[in-house]
Amino acid sequence: MSIKISLNSGKIKFLIFLSVFISALYFVIDTDAREKKTGEIHGAVVAKKAKYRKHAIAYIEKTSETYDPPVEHAVMDQKNITFIPHVLPILKGTTVDFLNSDDVRHNIYSSDDVADNMNLGSWFKGETRSFTFNKTGVATMRCNVHSDMLAYILILQNPYFSKVNDEGFFTINNVPEGKYTLKLWTAPKRVLWGKYPEAKDISIEVTAGGITKVAFAIE
Repeated sequence: MSIKISLNSGKIKFLIFLSVFISALYFVIDTDAREKKTGEIHGAVVAKKAKYRKHAIAYIEKTSETYDPPVEHAVMDQKNITFIPHVLPILKGTTVDFLNSDDVRHNIYSSDDVADNMNLGSWFKGETRSFTFNKTGVATMRCNVHSDMLAYILILQNPYFSKVNDEGFFTINNVPEGKYTLKLWTAPKRVLWGKYPEAKDISIEVTAGGITKVAFAIE
């Protein structure tokens, strides 16, 4: 038995055009990356338990460049008596707007030096207060009105970082070619004994127009 597939000339021309267009698009993207001398990092986080990688951030530890902070502010909300997001990665010098979306009064403070031991006071729904983070490190954010509220702001030296998604994957784009140390930060967890498992740093090399594949293991 034979099956005949018939396409009119218009459809054939369209399919040929589409194929050529997609090929040209990939060529332009690849050429642009090579001209800019940048590449990508594609990573996976393999964990014995999925909760180990929850809220994880993959990032390049340090580069030789300096970076201007973004003009657009980052945002951390307070909603349903919870900080959203629980972990916020930012470039050093970024200003964060702290919102209150609840019907109750909230406060923002941090006892960490990287946040200059800041305390923005207390305010009600609809108000916003801001703070600029000018030191690298991890700032623990709390609310003195609700002691159970907790969040982390990860202040980084460079913009090459990415949140790990629920499936354990991440991508860091437009990384200048070179050799780096790639790190994985995970939010501290309460454990009954011992130390919460962490991933080892990975030495990588990024090539222009290339994809560097890595895998972190948390056992």
